Amino acid sequence: MHSVEHFFGTVFGPILHGFGWALAFLYSLIPNYAVAIALLTIIIMVLLTPFTVKSTRSMIQMQRLQPEIKKLQQKYKGAENRQLMNEELMKLYREEGVNPLGSCLPLLLQMPFLFILYSVIKGLAFTVTSKSGHLKAEPRYIPHTSKMYANLIHSLGQMNVWGMKLNLKAFSPHGSFAAQLPFFIFVAAAVAVQYFQMAQMNNLSRKRGQPMPSQQLAMQRILPVVFAFFYLAIPAAVVLYMIISTVIRIITQDIMFRTGVSNPNKSVRAIAGEREIEATSEVVEPEPKPKPAATKNPSPPRPAPSKRSPSPSRPAKKAQSQPRSRAKRKRKAR
Repeated sequence: MHSVEHFFGTVFGPILHGFGWALAFLYSLIPNYAVAIALLTIIIMVLLTPFTVKSTRSMIQMQRLQPEIKKLQQKYKGAENRQLMNEELMKLYREEGVNPLGSCLPLLLQMPFLFILYSVIKGLAFTVTSKSGHLKAEPRYIPHTSKMYANLIHSLGQMNVWGMKLNLKAFSPHGSFAAQLPFFIFVAAAVAVQYFQMAQMNNLSRKRGQPMPSQQLAMQRILPVVFAFFYLAIPAAVVLYMIISTVIRIITQDIMFRTGVSNPNKSVRAIAGEREIEATSEVVEPEPKPKPAATKNPSPPRPAPSKRSPSPSRPAKKAQSQPRSRAKRKRKAR
């Protein structure tokens, strides 16, 4: 274990010193360990905001594709078609430009910062026992001329804030249950804000008629429980970082939803419109027949005269020829 810590200390040494220097600088502005950690958390979350936005959009895109995913699951039922279904799903993700793991991006990005901050807090509270048996603080990763260094030397490495020692864990020896209770409250608050963040996304999806993926729902139920055990094993200063970072992520998502930056209905309409345009462009419609030019006063069409039906002029001619035929008959009779 010591060799592993030495390896990570050698590789990540410059990064740990950088975070320690930033924490000491913020502490010099406001000499409060909790405030310094909160300010450092805000700086980190500002840097991670583009990834938070991308993750939120990825979650919305996954919700948009749920009808298509369900169709593929219905089409390729059974264990024998599982590989084919996975291939079709990956093809769908590639065509739509969706990363199924994009929603987990913020949590994955949080892990390096958790490790760095945990190492820095552990280094700040580092103590040794002298030959005479006295405890002596030797803070690491911060300048020896900083105000934080002097206060840690004076407090023997204890980060005292509002009656709490932020360098301790929930199950560290606290002397009394009253002193231990705030640490459990920190853990409960960290889990609660994580559930609230997930409920925020679920409620918005439910209002907009976007179903949540079953895998995502299962992950949302499991991850806070896993993190709860993790929070019990890390210093309260790191738990404070997780509480503040989750609250900032909640505010960021709320701003995105209110401003319409990640409106899933808009994306659904846009994609549906694109698909309709593609479908209509593929169908070749017959060319319409040219219409005759319209006149201002069109005359009604005249019916064509039939050969069998006598024309209206023939009966008149017969009527005129009748007197002549009678005169001829009289002449013959004479």
